[in-house]
Amino acid sequence: MNTILFFGDSLTAGYGLSDAGSQSYPALIQQKIDKENLNYRIMNAGVSGDTSAGGLNRIDYWISQPVDVFVLELGINDMIRGIGLQTIAKNLQSIIIKVKTKHPKVKMVLMGMEVPLLMQAGLPDQFIAIYRQLASANQMAFVPFFLKGVAGIRHLNMYDRIHPNAEGYRVIADHVWPVIRSLLV
Repeated sequence: MNTILFFGDSLTAGYGLSDAGSQSYPALIQQKIDKENLNYRIMNAGVSGDTSAGGLNRIDYWISQPVDVFVLELGINDMIRGIGLQTIAKNLQSIIIKVKTKHPKVKMVLMGMEVPLLMQAGLPDQFIAIYRQLASANQMAFVPFFLKGVAGIRHLNMYDRIHPNAEGYRVIADHVWPVIRSLLV
């Protein structure tokens, strides 16, 4: 059986869901995989509150086992905490290098993020560019905005207006599935 490793923060973990094991977007992708009888199993390595540095510190554990597809979703917590853009890019690139070094044939997907325009002038565009540049430089499949169709839509988010609810995760899974599906043989 092939393995897809979803590596991210609360958005991957399924923070706040009543049953993250069936409602998070990795769980919903597993349901799509099962429906098509594809020979893949999901590992959800999402940790709420994680940053790119936190991900870099814990990646070795997760790649100690076989990984056929690696899905990376990190960086927004860094931005919220004011971590520099160069540090974010460097940490994400280091994660990518570690995965590629350990599993040279791995297929990779990068989930792009955006930040509210309320943040400092120019930073949102520079932050978005990090993901485009990393995806291009590393020949990764790319979802330009992971929360497309969900961010800012009240009925698709929890009370905090940051984390998707179960319905929001269904929108996300439908949005990212074509990109992930294109990598499955």
